[in-house]
This record gives sequence, structure tokens and C-alpha cells, in this order.
Amino acid sequence: MSKVWVLDTETKGTGAQMVPYEKTLRPARREDELALVRLGSAAHPAVEPEPEPPAPLRFKVVDVMSAQVLGADVSAREAVQLLEGMRSVLDARIFVWGADTGRWRLLSLEESKTLWGFRGRVSALDPDRS
Repeated sequence: MSKVWVLDTETKGTGAQMVPYEKTLRPARREDELALVRLGSAAHPAVEPEPEPPAPLRFKVVDVMSAQVLGADVSAREAVQLLEGMRSVLDARIFVWGADTGRWRLLSLEESKTLWGFRGRVSALDPDRS
């Protein structure tokens, strides 16, 4: 019976070598088959803490023509109200505060259009305005 040979490329720095196929097969090790399982006490089940709700988004709106900051560190509702007087979504640069990065991030055009789409709806939903 003929033997099957394969090119073993797993050598470290010495280059590849020809080895019998049977040598490349590795038996399954017991550690690979078993996983560590930790069981909690039935009387005291493990309670996962509730994740904190994310902080509300904070926005900065800048007029493109004058480079004037119209509102900084404002809520989404206030940002939409600042956009009310603008002719186009391109008239403003809208930034959102990234709590994880500690920086202002410019919204993409798609994100700006989403915020722009709420114009005219905020005052109707505002319970403080009559």
C-alpha cells in the first residue's frame, strides 16, 4: 500500500518539509472537549446588575455660513428647534458628543437628515407649549 505524503508548513523558521499524512492528524485532546462550568448556588442565584441607561445625546449646531455656534451641549429637542429657521440641512453642521471618546463627532449627512426630519414636529409634541 502506498503512503500519502503532505507538505507540512507548520515548522518554525526551518521551512516546510514532507511528512506522512498520518503524522499531521492530531488526536482530540481532552481539554478541547471539556469546558469549565461554574454553577451558582440555588439559594443565591447570580444576579446580574442592571446596565445603566445611556446618557441622553448632547448636540452642537454650527451655522455653516457664519461659522457661529448656534447651540452647544443642547438636547436633541433643542437641536431640532435650532434647525427650524434653516433653509437646508446643508446650512448647519451638527455634532454629537461622544461620551466614550470625549470629543464632538460630526454627524454624517444621513444622520443630519434624520434629525432634520423632526423639524415642525417638536413643537407639536412639546407639552410646555400651548
